[in-house]
Amino acid sequence: MSPEGTEGKSPPLRILFIHRDADTVESCLQELKKARFTVSADIALNLAQCTEQLRSESYDVVVAEYPSPSWKGSQGLQSLRQTVEEVPLLFVTTSKGKESIAELTAHGAFDYVEGEHIAQLPMAVRRALNEKKLRAELEEAGKALKHSQSLYHALVDNPAYGVCRCDAQGKFLSVNQALVAMLGYATKEELLAANHPSDGVFDLGTGSALTERSSENMRINPIEVEWKRKNGTTLKVKLSGRGVYDDRGDCVGHEIIAVDVTEQRTLEEQLRHQASSDSLTGLANHRHLFDALHAEICRSKRTMREFSLVLLDLDGLKKINDRYGHLAGDRALCRLAHILADCCRSVDTAARQGGDEFALLLPETGVAAATMVGHRICGLVTKDAEEPRLSVSVGVVSYPMDADTIGTLLHAADKALYAMKRKQAKAARVS
Repeated sequence: MSPEGTEGKSPPLRILFIHRDADTVESCLQELKKARFTVSADIALNLAQCTEQLRSESYDVVVAEYPSPSWKGSQGLQSLRQTVEEVPLLFVTTSKGKESIAELTAHGAFDYVEGEHIAQLPMAVRRALNEKKLRAELEEAGKALKHSQSLYHALVDNPAYGVCRCDAQGKFLSVNQALVAMLGYATKEELLAANHPSDGVFDLGTGSALTERSSENMRINPIEVEWKRKNGTTLKVKLSGRGVYDDRGDCVGHEIIAVDVTEQRTLEEQLRHQASSDSLTGLANHRHLFDALHAEICRSKRTMREFSLVLLDLDGLKKINDRYGHLAGDRALCRLAHILADCCRSVDTAARQGGDEFALLLPETGVAAATMVGHRICGLVTKDAEEPRLSVSVGVVSYPMDADTIGTLLHAADKALYAMKRKQAKAARVS
């Protein structure tokens, strides 16, 4: 895939895919194009081909499949990490590889993306590139400290990164203007005066991952902590840097680079929410419902307690669309969604299956109680005076009484729903 010199896109991105599935690679490339990356990509099918490519070409990112027959277990992952060296390494995982995510990060993976959430790949790539850039700057600053303070001062004056020196207890000794602005203070003196390690406001993670270091270069493993601004609001900060040690090897302080990742984490949370919710109604979507059903079945098997599923169908949606227009149809779906949300407990899951079909998952609820919930929803829909008037059909089933898998549970609920529809239609003909 050759770079496209389109104005406004990111600089050309060189990616090496180590993946056997061409469709997955193509999906990755499509998501990167949507994110306005200009991509030049090569594909290696195994570790040997990867080694050959890295000898002849330079890459910004390596994206590998996991699990893979080319790297099994810890030794295989270590071989892969050694092969790609300093190039950021991302994994595209399958459902079978979820249990081994900790093993991936322990052996040098910068990040991972689940295959079913491949749309998150551009964000993971950006994080990898930013982290690579930050580490490069930090290493340059560390080398400069041995000979001269000039490069260190250049980093301190960088408006993009908060830089500080602190003692072993986390009290600031010096800060740059970027950190002052990040924390909402007017001057460096004001921030230094406000910084008291005992209040926990500027927790640097002392005693945790921050104090872990490489025996070779004293680098601090990157961590994320929460700090408070002067106005009391919280921000999430990613910290990296190096420890300062005396001749006996005792830690006497830290030199830290702080990056405000609050907005990035908020965006990630929004993207996670969008991936699991229905864009029109705000309820859980089909994927979220399946995940919730799977979790509830596992919980029910452990506790031996039943749960129920209420399937609902908005009657006559096509007629509403034809007579009143699609905006009225969308409004009708949202009206039903609001009623479902109002009838939910915090442990329940209200979802839109798609089209005119909704579902309500009720943990630790028998079929009798679930039927009452269904009747309550029908009553609230009937009482809704907004035009056009609405009605719903309901099917109620219970696990494990009516089914023992997600598929059979949904099928049983669907049969119960359409039995109610036939009953309503027969009653209407009689009347």
